[in-house]
Amino acid sequence: MAHIVPIRRCNLSCAYCNEYDDVSKPVDTVVMLDRIDRLGRLGTSIITISGGEPLLHPDLDQLIRRIRRNGAIAGLITNGYLLTSERIERLNQAGLDHMQISIDNVMPDEVSKKSLKVLDRKLQLLAKHALFHVNINSVVGGGVRHPDDALVIAKRALELGFSSTIGIIHDHTGQLKPLSDREREIYLQVKALEKRNYSQLSFFQENIARGLPNRWRCRAGARYLYICEDGLVHYCSQQRGYPAKPLAEYTLEDFRREYLTEKDCAPHCTVSCVHYVSYFDFFRAPQTLPDPRRGLGEPQRQLVQITTAGR
Repeated sequence: MAHIVPIRRCNLSCAYCNEYDDVSKPVDTVVMLDRIDRLGRLGTSIITISGGEPLLHPDLDQLIRRIRRNGAIAGLITNGYLLTSERIERLNQAGLDHMQISIDNVMPDEVSKKSLKVLDRKLQLLAKHALFHVNINSVVGGGVRHPDDALVIAKRALELGFSSTIGIIHDHTGQLKPLSDREREIYLQVKALEKRNYSQLSFFQENIARGLPNRWRCRAGARYLYICEDGLVHYCSQQRGYPAKPLAEYTLEDFRREYLTEKDCAPHCTVSCVHYVSYFDFFRAPQTLPDPRRGLGEPQRQLVQITTAGR
């Protein structure tokens, strides 16, 4: 599985997000197509396009078509603001398989403008026109002021015929922000709805909700690749800075090394997609290599992430 970033710029500026800027230009389409082809040659089965806001890329439809032509599943993570009936039809024609929209609150506030009030009209358009699967992700933690909103959002998603999931907002390094008692209560209520409608391997979130570490083997850099707008491979969106190797130079030896490398950030990681693809390896191939970032110290690791994120 891979995430690719065709543009770092976003039309919003959510307070908790470290994955955007407001100045970057779209990555050249020819460059993006080359990266998609490279992932195809590496055997990637799922490619999700994120950002920034990927709908800002002028040739997004062409990128989706190339993913599908190479035989991979095409996903899209968007804030939904730029969706229109015409835009949804174009995504249908391009062959999009899956879209996820994360809605943070019912009413917009200074933390997030990704609100149900603003986006409900977009959700109705999706319900009417989309031929692809739509998942609405609600959130708790991370400065979201009204945790009860997550339950309202989840129920609205189900009313419209979408699947619904809930996530726990991480800090700038992808680590846990402990949940309050009320947040945990809402989390469990939404999870109960999710189990009826969207079966996922999300056992790890139970520990996160209680503030407990998870014992697992993170296969980031092997089962999962995050390719930034500069074409560099990173562990994930929250651990940008390593291995930071150009995708064009990434080899099977890199896959083998990272597959066997223990990640120090893993116990309190909230990055769901990495957990999901790592479930295959719970009981095999113990990780025997230490985290190569271990000697840097936390201040230097944060500096690496900030420097890389600011590109």
